[in-house]
Amino acid sequence: MKTVVFTFFLALAFLGAQGQKTSKVPDSSKRIQVVETACGECQFEMKGKSCDLAVKIDGKSYFVDGTSIDDHGDAHAKDGFCNAVRKAEVQGEIVNGRFRASYFKLLEDKKKKVRKK
Repeated sequence: MKTVVFTFFLALAFLGAQGQKTSKVPDSSKRIQVVETACGECQFEMKGKSCDLAVKIDGKSYFVDGTSIDDHGDAHAKDGFCNAVRKAEVQGEIVNGRFRASYFKLLEDKKKKVRKK
């Protein structure tokens, strides 16, 4: 019986964690915003305990829920969120001072493009 109860709660926790991730497809009924995104502590001077993904909307920075800094590559790479401010397309809402992302797409860094001769 204990095993059944444990398995049930484990399954609920797994499904809950899955529900918090962003969609790969934007909601066509909502506006897509292009925002600056980076590590909140390293680039936006936000108070926190570790490197966490943040967005800047209308000049104000918000930590992001729904996707994490590690979902988008190595944060400490040369072009990673701790070392560079990037652009992203997002959909979501600000809830309790945090940006709850329902869609998050990191845009290509135009500086990295190699031009063909």
